[in-house]
Amino acid sequence: MTFLQTTEELAELLMSVLEDVPKVLKGNKTAAQRIRTKTVLLAKLAKVWRRESLDQEKKKAPRKKKEKKKRKV
Repeated sequence: MTFLQTTEELAELLMSVLEDVPKVLKGNKTAAQRIRTKTVLLAKLAKVWRRESLDQEKKKAPRKKKEKKKRKV
């Protein structure tokens, strides 16, 4: 999976959770179970996304280090 694909999948999963929230508030127990299941998937996918975002960051060119300012005494 690429970083972009994982990001899109995370967004889709979160949107599907948000669709069930009003149903849960009305007392729908099945929707509550779906949300619990999807949040487990969200947690796993978030870990994958974090790894991929770190890999993406490493691929970029190295940043220049800032020079420290000298203090006047």
